[in-house]
Amino acid sequence: MPPAAPARRARPVRLLTLAVFALAGLLFVTSFNTAKGTDIRTDTSLLKLSDLIQERSAKNAGLDRSAAAVRGDVDALARRDDGSTAAEDANLRSLEDRAGTRPLSGDAVTVTLNDAPTNATAAPGYPQPQPNDLVIHQQDLQAVVNALWNGGARGIRVMDQRLIATSAVRCVGNTLILQGRVYSPPYRITAVGDPDALRKALDAAPSIQNYLLYVQAYGLGWSVHDDGPTKLPGYTGTTDLRYAKPVN
Repeated sequence: MPPAAPARRARPVRLLTLAVFALAGLLFVTSFNTAKGTDIRTDTSLLKLSDLIQERSAKNAGLDRSAAAVRGDVDALARRDDGSTAAEDANLRSLEDRAGTRPLSGDAVTVTLNDAPTNATAAPGYPQPQPNDLVIHQQDLQAVVNALWNGGARGIRVMDQRLIATSAVRCVGNTLILQGRVYSPPYRITAVGDPDALRKALDAAPSIQNYLLYVQAYGLGWSVHDDGPTKLPGYTGTTDLRYAKPVN
């Protein structure tokens, strides 16, 4: 008589059933220990990553203000007690200007970039947009900043922060992270310099010409505005300045 095959197959099934119940029990115990008696799905103490980023950004902004106040006190004491000559003071001011730590005044141009409207569709003759076609990217902001420097900008402010030699314009998703703080569009970039030269540099930049195609096709935001006499703040953040190099 041949072996009873069903009897041999039943044993692994029973073992698998026991294993499933054991795993379910382990998951239950783990979930209970993690939740500590709360409902994980509705526990409002578990902040989303975006909430943590916004919280840290606000904290960094407060630290920047505190650092600026302390730096102002230190500078005032240094000017009072350093015993330097007028020539040395002038040289120090020149270095501070080149490093971006002193306020800067002059005629300015502001470039504003924005995501496309939420209901954006393609203009006639263009393919339907993908999600990445409708938002501002890091390369777009960098293109504007680089063009303005090339146009002879004496100083640049992105949103409410002055750029220095160590500043890095970075985007995560559709948010800008600049010197430890987070911003959402629209993005405003203000440059002090010769307005005509700044505009010509923007018009001549190939990367900006490419961006303008998306403006035409999908409605991304773009405007260039002459601000007239403008005062940019000095850099007040906490970034280490030891690696900053004056721009010649």
